[in-house]
Amino acid sequence: MDGPSRINSDEQAKDEASESARGFFRLLGARTGKARSDISASLDTQEALLLLQNYEESGQGWFWSTDDKGRLTYITDSVARLMGRTTGALLGTAFTDLFLPVDSHGERQRTLPFLLTKQSKFDDLPLRSAFEGDDRWWAISGRPQFDGGGNFSGYRGSGTDVTAQRRSAEDASRLALYDSLTGLANRFNISKKLDKTLAAFAQQQRSCAIMLLDLDRFKQVNDTLGHPAGDALLKQVAERLLKIVGDKEMVSRLGGDEFQIILPDIEDRGKLGDMAADIIASLSQPYSVEGSRCIIGASVGIAIAPFDGLSGDELVRNADLALYAAKGNGRGRFSFYSSDLHTAAEDRRALEDDLRDALTRNEMALIYQPVVNAKSNMVSGVEALIRWTHPDRGVISPAVFIPIAEEAGLIWKIGEWVLRTACEDAASWPGDMRVAVNVSPIQFANEELSKAVAKALAATGLSPDRLELEITESVFLGDTAETARMFKALKALGVRLALDDFGTGYSSLAYLQSAPFDKIKIDQSFVRDATIPGSRNAAIIAAIVALAEALEMETTAEGIESLDQLELIRKLNVSHVQGYVYSKAVPQAELLEHAEGTWTIKPDGPARQRNDRFSLFRKVGAIHDNHRYAVVIRNLSTTGAFIEGLLDVPVGTRFVIDFGEGQLVTATVRRSMKHQQGVEFEQTMVSDGNGGLCTRHRVSPYLIAAATQSTSALALPSFTTTSDWKAA
Repeated sequence: MDGPSRINSDEQAKDEASESARGFFRLLGARTGKARSDISASLDTQEALLLLQNYEESGQGWFWSTDDKGRLTYITDSVARLMGRTTGALLGTAFTDLFLPVDSHGERQRTLPFLLTKQSKFDDLPLRSAFEGDDRWWAISGRPQFDGGGNFSGYRGSGTDVTAQRRSAEDASRLALYDSLTGLANRFNISKKLDKTLAAFAQQQRSCAIMLLDLDRFKQVNDTLGHPAGDALLKQVAERLLKIVGDKEMVSRLGGDEFQIILPDIEDRGKLGDMAADIIASLSQPYSVEGSRCIIGASVGIAIAPFDGLSGDELVRNADLALYAAKGNGRGRFSFYSSDLHTAAEDRRALEDDLRDALTRNEMALIYQPVVNAKSNMVSGVEALIRWTHPDRGVISPAVFIPIAEEAGLIWKIGEWVLRTACEDAASWPGDMRVAVNVSPIQFANEELSKAVAKALAATGLSPDRLELEITESVFLGDTAETARMFKALKALGVRLALDDFGTGYSSLAYLQSAPFDKIKIDQSFVRDATIPGSRNAAIIAAIVALAEALEMETTAEGIESLDQLELIRKLNVSHVQGYVYSKAVPQAELLEHAEGTWTIKPDGPARQRNDRFSLFRKVGAIHDNHRYAVVIRNLSTTGAFIEGLLDVPVGTRFVIDFGEGQLVTATVRRSMKHQQGVEFEQTMVSDGNGGLCTRHRVSPYLIAAATQSTSALALPSFTTTSDWKAA
C-alpha cells in the first residue's frame, strides 16, 4: 500500500475543501429535490466554503472525502479533535480505520469495507468510533465520485453525531429486556433465552437446568421497613446471586421476589444441589438496609431438560412445582422436580383440609425425647414432639404438616394446644424434670404469645422454671423492638429460653448478647459429620461451647446416634445430649414409668457413625443379563440399599437398579439372605434437597429411546422372584 499522502499546500487543501463543499451541496440538492446544476449555479466557490465552514462549526454535521484507495483526503477538523487526533494526522489514513468493525458491536448490516469496495452509495450507516476513550456513534453517508473519463476517484460524504439517539434507543431496549431495579434480565428476556437455548440443545442432545428462587419472609421486610428498603434488599440479592452464578445474562428477576437462573450443560444433581445450597446459604446471611439489619431466606426448585421437560413452559412449570415442594417442606430448602410431585401437590392440599379438623378429632399427640446430662447419663428434661396420626395415612411427620400449618394459618391453634398439653403432662411428672416446647417464628411474632404461655402455666400449675421454650434464629428477622419486648415479657414469666438449631441460620453474636437465652442447641448437621476425618465441625462445636460457657449458657447437642459421636461430644464439653444413642421419643405413659426417682439411661448404639439410611417401601427395577425384575427397596443410603424380591442371588452379582425417570445405578450384591440382598452402589447417591436421595446423573431420554428401539428379545430370567416362588 502507498504511504500516507500529506497535503501541505494551503492552495491544494483549499481546492480539496472546495470540491468537498460542492459534493456536499450536490448531496443536499439531491435530497431536497433540487437539480444539482441549479445549486451549483447559485453559489460560487467562496460562498460554498463559507457555508461549509458555518455548518461544520455549528456541530450539526461534518464532511469527509477519500481518494480512490479509500484514504482520507479531507475531514472536518473539529471531528478529528473529537477522535483525539489532528486533521494532519488523519489525512492519508484508511477511512475504515476510524470505526470499529461491525461484528464488534453486534450490528447486522452491510459493512463499510464492503460498501466502499463495491463503490456503492450509502446513507446514515451507524458506526462507532474506533479510538480509545471515544465511544461516540456516527451516522455516515457517502457517494462514490468519478472523473470525466468515468474512472472512480474516491468518495465524498458527511456524518452526524447520533450518540444521544443511539443511547436512548439502547436504554429503551434495555428497559424492554432488563429489570430496571436489579439490572438482571426480565421475564420476557429470560423466557426467550430459555426457548432459544432449549431449541438448540434439543438438536444437539444437550442438557440444560433451570432454578426458580423465591425469597422467604421478604414480605415482612416490606411490611416493617417499607418498599424502598425492600427494593434495596432486592438489589443486594441480585448481587449475591451473580457472585455465585457468574453469568449475568443467565440470571433474571421474574418480578416481586422471584428469580430464575438458566444453567446450560449441567445435569449433575450433585453439583446443582451444591449450588442451590450455596445460594440458600448466601441469601440467608444478614443484610444491612438503610441502617437496619434484615434477615430473609430462600427456597429453590430445580428442573432439568430433557428429563423434566423439553419446552420452556414445561420446564418452568415443573421447576415451579419443585419450588412449591421445597417451600412446603420447611422453606430454606431446594427440591428437584420428579413426576410424583404432581401427586404430592394434591396430597398436600388434601392434608391441609384434614389438618383443620385434626385437633377436634383427637388425632394429635405429644411424645417426649429425653435430654441427658452428657457426663452423668441422667435425664434432666425432655423435648415435646408433636405427632399426627391420620385415620387413613397413619403417622405423619411434623416436618410434613408443620409447614402446611404455617402456610394455612393453623400454627397458632396447634401451638397453643402443644403448649397447654406439654405443661399439663409435665405437671403430672414426679420431681422437677423440665419440658421443652418448640415455638414457631409465626407464634413468636404474635403479641399474644406471652399471654398464652402465662395462661398454660396458670391452668396446669406447672412451675415456670420447668418450661423451656425453644426458639429459632429466624425470629430475629428485622431485629425489631417488638422482638426485644417479647423476650422481656417471656423472661418476666420465669420460663427458660433455648436457642434452637444454632449454626444453621445467622448466628449473630449481637443477639446472643441481647437475647436472654439459657441454652444453645447445636444443630445435628454439625454433629453428623464431626467424626469424619478432615471435618472442621468439631472445631465449630468447640467454639460454640466456649461461647456458651462465656455467656453462662448450657449446650445441647442434637441428633447423637453413635458412640463415637457421643465420645467426641463429651470431649468437647457439651453439657447435654439428645438423640437415639440414649433414647427415641416416648409417649407420656412410658415416660411416667421412668420418671419415678432418678432416670438414668445407658448409651447404646453403633460404634461408629453410619451413612444415613432411609427406611421405605419403594418398588424399583433390577436389571441383570437383559432381564428386568421387580424388587422392593426396604432401606436406602448414599452408598447402597437393602432389596428384596429375588431368591438366592450369589454375592458379587451385578445389577442395574432402575429408580425410574432415568435414574440408573450399578450395584453389586455384598450380602445375600434368601429373598433379601444388600447391594453396594458403584456411584454414591446425592441429596434431593428434601430429606431423600437421588442419583447424581440420569440417563437421557434420547438414549433410553435409542436403547429401546435397538433392544432384542430379552433373555430368559436368571433368578426366581418371590412371587414366582409363592405361586409355585
